[in-house]
Amino acid sequence: MARHDLAMPPGADPAALSRHLEEAHDQFVSTGQVDSGLRQLVFDSWRRSVEGGLDPEQALAAIRLDDVALADIRDSHPLATGMPVIRRLLVESAAEAGLLVAVSDAAGQLLWVEGDSSLRTRAEDMHFLPGADWSEASVGTNAPGTALALDRPVQIFGAEHLARQVTPWSCSAAPIHDPDTGAILGVLDLTGGPDVATAQSLTLVRATVAAVEAELRIERLSPAPTTTASSGWSIPALEVLGSRGATLRHGTTTTRLSLRHSEIMVLLAESRDGMTTAELSVALSDDEQAQVTIRAELSRLRAVLGPIELASRPYRLGNEIGTDIDRVREDLAAGRVRSAVAHYRGPVLPASTAPAIEQLRDEIHMLVRSCLLSAGDADALLSFADTAHGRDDFEIWERVLQILPPTSPRHAQVAAQVAKLDAELG
Repeated sequence: MARHDLAMPPGADPAALSRHLEEAHDQFVSTGQVDSGLRQLVFDSWRRSVEGGLDPEQALAAIRLDDVALADIRDSHPLATGMPVIRRLLVESAAEAGLLVAVSDAAGQLLWVEGDSSLRTRAEDMHFLPGADWSEASVGTNAPGTALALDRPVQIFGAEHLARQVTPWSCSAAPIHDPDTGAILGVLDLTGGPDVATAQSLTLVRATVAAVEAELRIERLSPAPTTTASSGWSIPALEVLGSRGATLRHGTTTTRLSLRHSEIMVLLAESRDGMTTAELSVALSDDEQAQVTIRAELSRLRAVLGPIELASRPYRLGNEIGTDIDRVREDLAAGRVRSAVAHYRGPVLPASTAPAIEQLRDEIHMLVRSCLLSAGDADALLSFADTAHGRDDFEIWERVLQILPPTSPRHAQVAAQVAKLDAELG
């Protein structure tokens, strides 16, 4: 853990440090001068905040989500999966210690605030509550917002906060990343008194973040069984997004398929009426492979499918198959854009050159992009833009730039990326 991550060095006197920071805060607010003992990351954050027009004496976090919008985001947000882990590892002990635990989305909006009930009531006076925007642009220097701005763990002690009303508090926070794409999903924060600014507190927050990211990874490796609406029986699941070859799960069995078998399974899962050998041949290659070659591949595929039936004349799957493509489509159809972005781990079988797969890949990718662009959800757009499949997408980055206020801590980074892509595209 780097020294600059810690607000209070080991052995420091909290009372003396607090007095020094209060003097430095007053000096900065009244004269703009900076105390030489102030941590660089705090000074940089103060400067970003005031240059964005924030008034340290009047700043109050904006409440951007009403109860309905908050409930919708919670239901579809990928971090909902990690909340049981956070409650088990952090919230229970925090409540006993008189502390608060908060989880934000990637735009800095608090989605959950849990812990000591009396402290929650006090915190609500400064709008530290679910639905409030705690990005730097909204309320200035604070651990959740600054951790989001810097994409790294951050501690803020007392008067290191820029907004006057927040200076009695201290906090430790760390960003949570998508284990597949590396995109920021949100921030985990521990808030309370001076004890929160210790090395042990930040270590606990980081350990909890690591556990949450591990839980997300495990969930995706062992997804909940897909069920039919009529019978409720589990059905096999085929995962093809962002992977070289498909993963087929049925019961307790997991099978990794070759690229060719992956392509065939996708085509059959997408086909309602099945496909003939000739149709598969055209779909799999511009060279229209010999039908005998296709039949041989189907015979080998049948041998690895186990209880899943591969019928013929035409070739079709005798079992209902759920795919991660279907999951993304369902999310988008229901307006769950953030959930769709989380489930969209990359294009369909990116290594495939089969014509039909390339067409499907483009269709799904464009569907996700068009829904993102029309929804205008900054959190979802940033989650997509931060991935390998969104990093060079000029329209996505341009849309993010349109939505983000100039005072946002990520505005300069987004503007630089837009300029870079614009120059590359000519």
